[in-house]
Amino acid sequence: MGARATGKTRQTRYIIHMAEDLRITDTITLQGWELTEQFTRASGPGGQNVNKVSTAVELRFEAERSPHLPDAVKRRLRRIAGRRWTKDGALVIQVEETRSQARNREIARERLAELIRKALEKPKRRVPTRPTLGSKKRRLKAKKVRGEVKALRGKVDGED
Repeated sequence: MGARATGKTRQTRYIIHMAEDLRITDTITLQGWELTEQFTRASGPGGQNVNKVSTAVELRFEAERSPHLPDAVKRRLRRIAGRRWTKDGALVIQVEETRSQARNREIARERLAELIRKALEKPKRRVPTRPTLGSKKRRLKAKKVRGEVKALRGKVDGED
């Protein structure tokens, strides 16, 4: 006898909507059209709800098209974002840490704001300094010791 499938088939539902404005700093606020949120079913704990409620959040920020970020900030954001940056210039943040859709949404928005704040900070320029006398002496001593070790590796004259 063949096996018979029973029960409902599991469907993944996507609920997409524009998010409200997100304030980053006093001068930068991202508009709702730049942010898109998708809600999907999350893996992990959730009891009976895990198969019914879409709690995982995917927040998408159209960074490349954003008029609110200067080009330098966009470049730093791309470097910081890494794999979360898409080919079409969007930053995608996925969160499914809690059972609550609202809390996951908050976490995603906080992470986006934190990434942008990090990108706003200009990295300090390195000022080249000369090596100290002590570091020069340590380097030369290490080279001398290494040279002695290598000199000992020579062929040994055998007594016949």
